[in-house]
Amino acid sequence: MREKLASALKEAMKAKEAVRLSTLRLINAAIKDREIALRAEGDGSSVGDAEILAILGKMVKQRQESARAYEEGGRLELAEKELAEIAVIEEFLPRQLTAEEVDAAITAAIEKLGASSIRDMGRVMAELKSAHTGQMDFGAVGPMVKARLG
Repeated sequence: MREKLASALKEAMKAKEAVRLSTLRLINAAIKDREIALRAEGDGSSVGDAEILAILGKMVKQRQESARAYEEGGRLELAEKELAEIAVIEEFLPRQLTAEEVDAAITAAIEKLGASSIRDMGRVMAELKSAHTGQMDFGAVGPMVKARLG
């Protein structure tokens, strides 16, 4: 994942793509911030691909919220900038699952764990996160799992 980001950064520099370059630099800064936080906690581990996917997912979500706020405020040029950054970030995320695929993944996780009540929700969510990091919005999936188990 890091090599992919580094090569994309070099390509953006060569092609003089300003928005792409600045977005890739923001991604690298977010990853470095997370590494510094891990070192401060005394955890010597580095940031792995799963954590990079989580960082990218969080960055997309932040930009979606900002774009929505800018659109509501009539600042369309700023909203367009946020949407352009989302497009760059999403290049590094796995393909998002369709609604049907999300539904099937929830069903499979519940069956695999033998989940039957709301007390099993944490285990089901953990299973989904380990199998589908970056492929679904877990904020939206949580209520769906709760409805199935409740």
